[in-house]
Amino acid sequence: MNDITRLFQAFVAPALFVSAIALLVLSINVRLMGIVSRLRQYVHAKHDAARNERVQEADAYTAQITAIEQRAELIRRCFLLALVALAGTASSCLLLGFGLYWKEAAMAAAVVFVASMICLLAATVYYLREVTMALSSVHNEALDSRFMDLGAPPEIRRHNPL
Repeated sequence: MNDITRLFQAFVAPALFVSAIALLVLSINVRLMGIVSRLRQYVHAKHDAARNERVQEADAYTAQITAIEQRAELIRRCFLLALVALAGTASSCLLLGFGLYWKEAAMAAAVVFVASMICLLAATVYYLREVTMALSSVHNEALDSRFMDLGAPPEIRRHNPL
Protein backbone atom coordinates (compact mmCIF):
# COMPACT_ATOMS: atom_id res chain seq x y z
CA MET A 1 0.00 0.00 0.00
CA ASN A 2 2.87 2.37 0.83
CA ASP A 3 4.36 1.92 -2.66
CA ILE A 4 1.11 2.89 -4.34
CA THR A 5 0.84 6.04 -2.21
CA ARG A 6 4.43 6.98 -3.08
CA LEU A 7 3.72 6.30 -6.75
CA PHE A 8 0.77 8.71 -6.80
CA GLN A 9 2.77 11.33 -4.91
CA ALA A 10 5.56 11.00 -7.44
CA PHE A 11 3.12 11.43 -10.33
CA VAL A 12 1.45 14.60 -9.01
CA ALA A 13 4.21 17.17 -9.71
CA PRO A 14 5.03 16.03 -13.25
CA ALA A 15 1.33 15.59 -14.03
CA LEU A 16 0.68 19.22 -13.07
CA PHE A 17 3.49 20.27 -15.38
CA VAL A 18 2.00 18.18 -18.19
CA SER A 19 -1.25 20.10 -17.85
CA ALA A 20 0.49 23.48 -17.69
CA ILE A 21 2.72 22.71 -20.68
CA ALA A 22 -0.26 21.45 -22.68
CA LEU A 23 -2.02 24.79 -22.12
CA LEU A 24 1.14 26.62 -23.20
CA VAL A 25 1.32 24.47 -26.34
CA LEU A 26 -2.31 25.35 -27.10
CA SER A 27 -1.51 29.06 -26.73
CA ILE A 28 1.56 28.74 -28.95
CA ASN A 29 -0.46 26.87 -31.58
CA VAL A 30 -3.07 29.64 -31.71
CA ARG A 31 -0.30 32.23 -32.06
CA LEU A 32 1.36 30.20 -34.84
CA MET A 33 -1.93 29.91 -36.71
CA GLY A 34 -2.37 33.69 -36.54
CA ILE A 35 1.16 34.29 -37.81
CA VAL A 36 0.73 31.84 -40.70
CA SER A 37 -2.62 33.36 -41.61
CA ARG A 38 -1.17 36.87 -41.65
CA LEU A 39 1.84 35.67 -43.65
CA ARG A 40 -0.39 34.12 -46.30
CA GLN A 41 -2.42 37.31 -46.47
CA TYR A 42 0.70 39.44 -47.01
CA VAL A 43 2.15 37.04 -49.59
CA HIS A 44 -1.05 37.21 -51.63
CA ALA A 45 -1.19 41.00 -51.27
CA LYS A 46 2.46 41.28 -52.36
CA HIS A 47 1.78 39.08 -55.39
CA ASP A 48 -1.24 41.20 -56.28
CA ALA A 49 0.79 44.42 -55.94
CA ALA A 50 3.68 43.05 -58.02
CA ARG A 51 1.34 41.78 -60.73
CA ASN A 52 -0.32 45.20 -60.96
CA GLU A 53 3.05 47.01 -60.97
CA ARG A 54 2.55 48.70 -57.60
CA VAL A 55 6.25 48.51 -56.70
CA GLN A 56 6.09 50.63 -53.56
CA GLU A 57 3.27 48.51 -52.16
CA ALA A 58 5.09 45.27 -53.03
CA ASP A 59 8.21 46.55 -51.24
CA ALA A 60 6.17 47.41 -48.16
CA TYR A 61 4.72 43.89 -48.08
CA THR A 62 8.19 42.39 -48.59
CA ALA A 63 9.44 44.16 -45.47
CA GLN A 64 6.49 42.92 -43.44
CA ILE A 65 6.81 39.38 -44.79
CA THR A 66 10.43 39.30 -43.63
CA ALA A 67 9.43 40.45 -40.13
CA ILE A 68 6.61 37.90 -39.94
CA GLU A 69 8.93 35.09 -41.10
CA GLN A 70 11.33 35.97 -38.26
CA ARG A 71 8.45 35.82 -35.79
CA ALA A 72 7.31 32.50 -37.26
CA GLU A 73 10.78 31.05 -36.73
CA LEU A 74 10.80 32.15 -33.09
CA ILE A 75 7.37 30.67 -32.45
CA ARG A 76 8.35 27.44 -34.25
CA ARG A 77 11.34 27.02 -31.94
CA CYS A 78 9.14 27.81 -28.97
CA PHE A 79 6.59 25.24 -30.12
CA LEU A 80 9.21 22.51 -30.61
CA LEU A 81 10.84 23.14 -27.23
CA ALA A 82 7.46 23.13 -25.47
CA LEU A 83 6.59 19.81 -27.14
CA VAL A 84 9.94 18.33 -26.08
CA ALA A 85 9.22 19.57 -22.53
CA LEU A 86 5.78 17.94 -22.67
CA ALA A 87 7.17 14.62 -23.89
CA GLY A 88 9.95 14.74 -21.31
CA THR A 89 7.56 15.48 -18.47
CA ALA A 90 5.26 12.63 -19.48
CA SER A 91 8.30 10.35 -19.77
CA SER A 92 9.47 11.33 -16.31
CA CYS A 93 6.07 10.26 -14.94
CA LEU A 94 6.52 6.82 -16.46
CA LEU A 95 10.11 6.57 -15.25
CA LEU A 96 9.01 7.47 -11.72
CA GLY A 97 6.61 4.54 -11.81
CA PHE A 98 9.38 2.22 -12.94
CA GLY A 99 11.59 3.77 -10.24
CA LEU A 100 9.62 1.98 -7.54
CA TYR A 101 10.99 -1.31 -8.83
CA TRP A 102 14.18 -0.22 -10.58
CA LYS A 103 16.19 2.46 -8.78
CA GLU A 104 18.09 3.64 -11.88
CA ALA A 105 14.77 4.61 -13.49
CA ALA A 106 14.06 7.02 -10.61
CA MET A 107 17.39 8.75 -11.21
CA ALA A 108 16.68 8.86 -14.96
CA ALA A 109 13.26 10.39 -14.19
CA ALA A 110 14.90 13.22 -12.28
CA VAL A 111 17.37 13.89 -15.11
CA VAL A 112 14.60 13.82 -17.75
CA PHE A 113 12.42 16.12 -15.66
CA VAL A 114 15.21 18.68 -15.19
CA ALA A 115 15.99 18.57 -18.93
CA SER A 116 12.29 19.10 -19.64
CA MET A 117 12.18 22.14 -17.38
CA ILE A 118 15.23 23.59 -19.16
CA CYS A 119 13.41 23.11 -22.49
CA LEU A 120 10.33 24.78 -21.01
CA LEU A 121 12.42 27.73 -19.85
CA ALA A 122 13.98 28.06 -23.32
CA ALA A 123 10.51 27.87 -24.91
CA THR A 124 9.32 30.65 -22.63
CA VAL A 125 12.29 32.83 -23.64
CA TYR A 126 11.44 32.31 -27.34
CA TYR A 127 7.80 33.13 -26.59
CA LEU A 128 8.80 36.37 -24.86
CA ARG A 129 11.04 37.32 -27.78
CA GLU A 130 8.23 36.68 -30.27
CA VAL A 131 5.71 38.72 -28.29
CA THR A 132 8.18 41.59 -28.07
CA MET A 133 8.88 41.32 -31.79
CA ALA A 134 5.15 41.25 -32.59
CA LEU A 135 4.57 44.54 -30.83
CA SER A 136 7.55 46.19 -32.51
CA SER A 137 6.36 44.84 -35.87
CA VAL A 138 3.00 46.56 -35.46
CA HIS A 139 4.77 49.75 -34.43
CA ASN A 140 7.06 49.59 -37.48
CA GLU A 141 4.10 49.01 -39.79
CA ALA A 142 2.33 52.05 -38.32
CA LEU A 143 5.42 54.18 -38.99
CA ASP A 144 5.98 52.85 -42.53
CA SER A 145 4.67 55.54 -44.87
CA ARG A 146 4.40 53.00 -47.68
CA PHE A 147 1.55 51.34 -45.75
CA MET A 148 -0.15 54.61 -44.96
CA ASP A 149 -0.51 55.44 -48.67
CA LEU A 150 -2.15 52.16 -49.63
CA GLY A 151 -5.71 52.95 -48.66
CA ALA A 152 -7.83 49.94 -47.80
CA PRO A 153 -6.13 46.53 -47.46
CA PRO A 154 -6.42 44.35 -50.61
CA GLU A 155 -8.96 42.00 -49.03
CA ILE A 156 -11.21 45.00 -48.32
CA ARG A 157 -10.62 46.58 -51.73
CA ARG A 158 -11.84 43.47 -53.53
CA HIS A 159 -15.09 43.22 -51.57
CA ASN A 160 -15.91 46.91 -51.22
CA PRO A 161 -18.39 47.97 -53.95
CA LEU A 162 -17.44 51.65 -53.59
